[in-house]
Amino acid sequence: MNYTAEIVAVGTELLLGNVANTDAQMISEALAAAGVNVLYHTAVGDNAQRLTEVTEIARKRANLLIFTGGLGPTYDDVTREIVCRVFDRELVFHDEVMAQIQHYFDTVFRREMPECNRRQAYLPSGAQVFPNPVGTAPGCVFTAGGITVMLLPGVPHECRHMVHHQVLPWLKQQSGEVILSREIRTFGLSEPKIQELLGSVMDEAVNPSLAPYAKSGEVLLRMTAKAADEESCRRLMAPMLAQVRDALGDHIYGEDVGSLEEVVVRQLRQRGLTLAAAESCTGGLIAKRLTDIPGASAAFCGGVVSYTNEVKRAVLGVPQDLLEEYGAVSAPVAQAMAEGVRRITGADLGVSVTGVAGPDKDDRGNEVGTVFIALSCSGGTEVHQLDLGRGRQRIRTLSANHVLNMIRRHVAGMKE
Repeated sequence: MNYTAEIVAVGTELLLGNVANTDAQMISEALAAAGVNVLYHTAVGDNAQRLTEVTEIARKRANLLIFTGGLGPTYDDVTREIVCRVFDRELVFHDEVMAQIQHYFDTVFRREMPECNRRQAYLPSGAQVFPNPVGTAPGCVFTAGGITVMLLPGVPHECRHMVHHQVLPWLKQQSGEVILSREIRTFGLSEPKIQELLGSVMDEAVNPSLAPYAKSGEVLLRMTAKAADEESCRRLMAPMLAQVRDALGDHIYGEDVGSLEEVVVRQLRQRGLTLAAAESCTGGLIAKRLTDIPGASAAFCGGVVSYTNEVKRAVLGVPQDLLEEYGAVSAPVAQAMAEGVRRITGADLGVSVTGVAGPDKDDRGNEVGTVFIALSCSGGTEVHQLDLGRGRQRIRTLSANHVLNMIRRHVAGMKE
């Protein structure tokens, strides 16, 4: 069956802004990878009338409704009751679910189970239960009048576990097909530019499909194919994958990888190279992202957050005359920072970043978003000037991305 989905997140805390609706994002990503089109996201408070109205609307415009939240034991957890009312189902007590909830209290909470938790063992009649080994709220799925309804817990780690261990296997079983996705990650091209370069490849893609997702300085392309088995999916993808690689070239920094920093750490380790970073406007973000990757200690020596001129001079050895003549945000100072951190750590490569993150110009009149990055190695030092626009956090993120991409290209022997 071809599903079109609506995700309904239930919880007043979502509307107050106290909690971000991360469940909807996670479920959408999982469904996209499974070839299910998500048409709508809805958030509604813990109110029976409004949840009824939302459910009535949703059933008219999607054939897969996924509810998260409102499955707890308290009086304001009304999702089960409202869904049953709308779809003319009864709530049925499940002894095996009750036993699982009791077991969770006995082994995890190690305290007596409140009587109100018995409510969580009541599920819509005819529903298939989704067990919840990491919490007390079970999920379920049933079909009524051509509409498939799923109830999932709202607690993020419980919802994630259920999606990956219950929902996705259930969808795969229903389809009778294998759904395979590939992720192609790019840096340095905007989404419109990628669409221009790919032309009809993206516009005409059906099976496999090809969808872009833009992030800060990056665009992720997700390719998804459906076929009888995994090998058939790979055969379907092969021609399109070759076209994408040919069109985007070395702007592709990885396939089925998590991040730029993951690629950089892997490259450095494979080549036996070490790296050190001198950071000003990024405040240690580059070092943080590198050390988030397991095994980074084999390649990353360390970093210096040289936020002030005094640290640039005293720790990194940036000459005072350079600071006075050109200012901290300049190509000569970026070069000296990269060479300095390489020298004091003994790393094979030294990188640096210095710039104006805002909100105002610096004392030399450099505009917000002016950033210099540098990479030093035994063969010399390369420096690049960037104009990253406005937005303090955006500038910091993009600066780190550009430094990581510069490392990637250098280690891979790519020309700028």
